[in-house]
Amino acid sequence: MTILTRDDCLKMDAVDPLKTYRDAFALPDGLIYLDGNSLGPQPKAAADLAADLVKRQWGQDLIKSWNTAGWFELPYKLGDKLGRLLGANPGEMIVTDSTGINIYKVLSLALGLNPDRKTILMENDNFPTDVYMAEGLLGQLGDEYDLKLVAGDDILDALTDDVAVVMVTEVNYKTGRLLDMKAIADKAHAVGALAAFDLCHSAGAVPVDLNAAGADLAVGCSYKYLNGGPGAPAFIFVAERHQNKAQQPLSGWWGHKAPFEFETRYRAGEGISQMASGTQPILSLAMVDCGLSLFLDVDMAQVRQKSVKLCDMFIELVESRCGAWGFELNTPRDAVKRGSQVSFNHSDGYAIVKALIAKDVIGDFRAPQNMRFGFAPLYVRYVDVWDAVDRLADIMESGEWQKEIYHARDAVT
Repeated sequence: MTILTRDDCLKMDAVDPLKTYRDAFALPDGLIYLDGNSLGPQPKAAADLAADLVKRQWGQDLIKSWNTAGWFELPYKLGDKLGRLLGANPGEMIVTDSTGINIYKVLSLALGLNPDRKTILMENDNFPTDVYMAEGLLGQLGDEYDLKLVAGDDILDALTDDVAVVMVTEVNYKTGRLLDMKAIADKAHAVGALAAFDLCHSAGAVPVDLNAAGADLAVGCSYKYLNGGPGAPAFIFVAERHQNKAQQPLSGWWGHKAPFEFETRYRAGEGISQMASGTQPILSLAMVDCGLSLFLDVDMAQVRQKSVKLCDMFIELVESRCGAWGFELNTPRDAVKRGSQVSFNHSDGYAIVKALIAKDVIGDFRAPQNMRFGFAPLYVRYVDVWDAVDRLADIMESGEWQKEIYHARDAVT
């Protein structure tokens, strides 16, 4: 697909079936936001909900709101709503805690479900937290347990009959490469292993059907494409067939079968409730509903179709207009193997990204030289892609990125 003019992009935006969703987000005028794969923008509904939470639910009703405002049931209500988007049945998903904590829970549960096996299989290019949490867990369990790290392309071959669970990120956080979830689950089951998936860069960006794919377990965050807010709680999926058969070790009072009986000893709750641990952060948890509700009537096939077009266009424009400056595509060119982000490597990628941000084009950088750009179809327009590359070309032609100010590293990149 070739877009020759900005007017062509405007015409595509005019007939975009998803165009009305952009109005649901609080995006500053003139800003091109291509970082929804790191932090989604604020849904406009969030400001009113936050005000109500602080002023009325907390400020006036105080502790009564655990009952009157439905605070206590919120993790399960949100879990069922998210399950409708991700192909989970009611009672198979809960929104709670952070992705890292949920990885610990899920891997622990998987080892309990497959007690005769001692190996966790992961991709060596997983987001670091996934690997770190596995290392921490296995460090507690002893030398008989093993963490095997292999390249993404080698996952299927590495699934052997000693593996207890394979856990991979469906869409790679650096490259945007999309793995075949069903193929991995099928191979895992064929050798007697469990299949667990990290959906942080999938949920809300690409169609996901956990049960159709045969997933056993899954985790993910809500603050990227789901627009739940900075640090918003994550989620856990446990297929119904595995519930009540093993116990995750973070046995806090919210996961107790009867939490308000305040018993001395722990009794695990039934079903997905056992994946809860401590008291939930209601202010941030409630914000998840604002972004999630936007997806309830969205056709994810249309989201995927637009995502492919946006990414294809960005790749083509960067290579045709900026190819002379050494940008190297770090994302699969084949859309079937790609999520909803595009990455380019460049030896001065950090400075270039900072110069782009100064020109109101927000992307981000991942060491050592990876420039990332996320394309969230609910609010990114075709004309945004054109304008982003136009500003990139201007930065490169003028040498703007070479200024010293853009080479100083910030704490968050």
